[in-house]
Amino acid sequence: PPKTVEQVRRLVEKDQVAFIFNILGTAPNISVRKYLNSKKIPQLFTAAGASTFGNYKEYPWTIVLQPSYKDEARIYVEYLKKNKPDAKIALFTGNDAAGKDYVDGIKEAMGPELAKKMIVAEATFESTDPTVDSQVISLQASGADTLFVHAVSKWASMTIRKVYDIGWMPLFILSATGTSVSGVLAPAGLEKAKGIITAYYLKDPNDPQWANDQGYKDWLAFMKKYYPEGSTGDQLNVYGYTMAQALVQTLKQCGDDLSRENIMKQAANLDIALPMLLPGIKIKTGPTDYYGVQAQRMMRFNGQTWELFGDIIGEN
Repeated sequence: PPKTVEQVRRLVEKDQVAFIFNILGTAPNISVRKYLNSKKIPQLFTAAGASTFGNYKEYPWTIVLQPSYKDEARIYVEYLKKNKPDAKIALFTGNDAAGKDYVDGIKEAMGPELAKKMIVAEATFESTDPTVDSQVISLQASGADTLFVHAVSKWASMTIRKVYDIGWMPLFILSATGTSVSGVLAPAGLEKAKGIITAYYLKDPNDPQWANDQGYKDWLAFMKKYYPEGSTGDQLNVYGYTMAQALVQTLKQCGDDLSRENIMKQAANLDIALPMLLPGIKIKTGPTDYYGVQAQRMMRFNGQTWELFGDIIGEN
């Protein structure tokens, strides 16, 4: 976050940029939000889904497109209510604003009575932790038969590996932030990730069902031309491409008026079905709706790729 503040101030005050686009991470986005809003500079499409980034009343210059963590958490709660109503749940999240958002979302969706009954253990990790072994062992000892994990990159990989290695076999729900096959699951061991479920809104580039899909083919051609060293198995490369397309659409809608006011106005006036969104899911924003994607589908990892199941959940 301190680096974010330093670099964003330089971009605004020295380079005089029109807007800031797709800062990665909850804490870095929060660190500059007040500053950007006070300067009336659009903070477009935060690469973090904390529900606070859709707060159009307090921060009218900040907008998010990816589903909020609380919306995602609600999907998992609805799934458990239908499929495992007697679940004993362990929550394992980062000790940060994003992790707190997931936990709050789960507890809000359950209500206090159900949360007290179903959640049997909670643990967190720090971004500086060298391993998550002690937390995973502690959560297993709670008697939980269902594990929800919010983590990114190596912390998600370490958790998946440890759960498997100690022979724990809970129903494993992984937040969408940790679902990259090449970036998270492969380092953990694909076999160790088998059976994990999640919710998502973009096409998985590893899923063979998209092989003849035009949107997927166009993305593949883009990767080959502009980012040949990038992994075509990494969902984050689909995410970056899709956010960039949303930005292009925003700028097209601006026409000849590229004032900051109009850029923000158009960012909050999108209604588009982009090629790498799952069929039936759209990006839709409005002056009082700063959450671009509010629909997702459940999917399960089969040891090689994510398999979609069920219908679209959430508003579109």
